[in-house]
Amino acid sequence: MSETVRVVLVDDQALFRAGIRMVVDSQPDLEVVGEAGDGQEALRVVRQTRPDVVLMDIRMPVMDGLTATEQLLRDDDPPRVVMLTTFDLDEAAARAIRQGASGFLLKDADPEFLLAAIRTVHAGSSVIAAAATRDLFAHFVDAPQAPPPAFAALTEREREIFALAARGLSNAEIAAREFLSEATVKTHISRVLTKLGLRDRVQLVVFAFEHGLA
Repeated sequence: MSETVRVVLVDDQALFRAGIRMVVDSQPDLEVVGEAGDGQEALRVVRQTRPDVVLMDIRMPVMDGLTATEQLLRDDDPPRVVMLTTFDLDEAAARAIRQGASGFLLKDADPEFLLAAIRTVHAGSSVIAAAATRDLFAHFVDAPQAPPPAFAALTEREREIFALAARGLSNAEIAAREFLSEATVKTHISRVLTKLGLRDRVQLVVFAFEHGLA
């Protein structure tokens, strides 16, 4: 039996949280282990329950989701954080992803997409709604910066893997395209992230856009 993914819900609307909890708890591999109605409460609940994934509303009273996310991601072994937003071109969501959130999700997303997003983030092998993430950064990145020297240190194969990952391809899709095993792709991705000082694949997509490599 696979490991259960532990989830915390953070949103100031109790009715919205109740609906999400019902959807998540209906799955045998997912479990809601805590809820919070604002960012400050979220810090306490997350640090107490140690979830794998946090669904974090951006706009809340007391402390907003951006501030809470920034503080949580400074913790040792932080959870994956997915920002919840009401519209797709949200500058606040872009800021949250830049500071380390693992993606964003529209609050009116289909239940199946929500569940897939939680599993995707936990697995870390692909990016939630890769096309939407690229559109978000295409909208908010003005003038790309020159790539740092670290990018030049990537091998030719690593640059190929980087380019495919930046387009949002999963490990399995990259493996099929490059005639490699998924384990080999995972190793290459890990090396690329380490060399570029990036936390995860979402940060890789952001890096690609900010340096004109997407």
